[in-house]
Amino acid sequence: MDIRHLEYFSEVAKHLNFTKAAAVLHISQPSLSKAIKNLEEELGVPLFYRSSKQMELTDAGKAVLVNARKVIDGFKNLTSELTDVIELKKGEIRIGISPTIDATFFSKLIGDFKEAYPLVKLILTEVGTKTIKQGIDDGSLDVGFISKNFPIQKEFLNMIDLYKDPLMLIVHKNHPLALKEEIDFSDLKTEPFILYQKTFSLFDRIIERCTKKDFYPNIICESSQKDFMIELVETNLGIALLPKRICKKIHSKDIIAIPFKKSQEINLELAMIWKKDKYIPFAVSEFISMSEKVL
Repeated sequence: MDIRHLEYFSEVAKHLNFTKAAAVLHISQPSLSKAIKNLEEELGVPLFYRSSKQMELTDAGKAVLVNARKVIDGFKNLTSELTDVIELKKGEIRIGISPTIDATFFSKLIGDFKEAYPLVKLILTEVGTKTIKQGIDDGSLDVGFISKNFPIQKEFLNMIDLYKDPLMLIVHKNHPLALKEEIDFSDLKTEPFILYQKTFSLFDRIIERCTKKDFYPNIICESSQKDFMIELVETNLGIALLPKRICKKIHSKDIIAIPFKKSQEINLELAMIWKKDKYIPFAVSEFISMSEKVL
């Protein structure tokens, strides 16, 4: 059934006159009559009672009219909604962000996008790389900003590299290590570690580096919140390893940030990922495009 036939029928029912309806619809009267006849044949019922004096809707015609108007209204709503989506007036983007990402770096992208498309809803979820990867895989996230230190199956994911950021050690100013200019992992054998949770790829990298130095770290706390980790170090409860971009923004006078020896650096490599071979909504596609330009 052609939606136009329902529109033609609705207009004829409104005027109860083929000539007037044809004029409003800008089609010829014979074409309109043929369209209504085809609709009646398809439905298997007469829609109009035609007499020499006037036209009237049959009972079947009245029933069809009620539903035809609902279908026509629904179709108009659908086309309006699609227009909004295509023109990015509406839409939704579900974004996973690793807490290890530099907020200033990411906020510029978000700000630029919201300025260009204010009605697109951005749903931001701050979780570890492993959880983001899982969200991209199962479709609960559209785009993820992750650490490349986590193994990525590139045959299933598209990826854009962002930047490399070396980890630094942060300690309380009264800690003996605070006097060092650079750190060797072997210096940390007896230290209490405050680490990102196991869902973060950095957890695995740090454990791996420690085991290469023949020790397993003494982990006293795992957290997903860098601010909480910084506060624990500030009270001299332990040490933490954080990306340089984050360390440079720590304003506490009680915390010292120290680089690792070049040969022992762990770089946080950040990237943006989204799933291959999947329909990309218009809003998500535009966000990816803007990300490539900004980042």
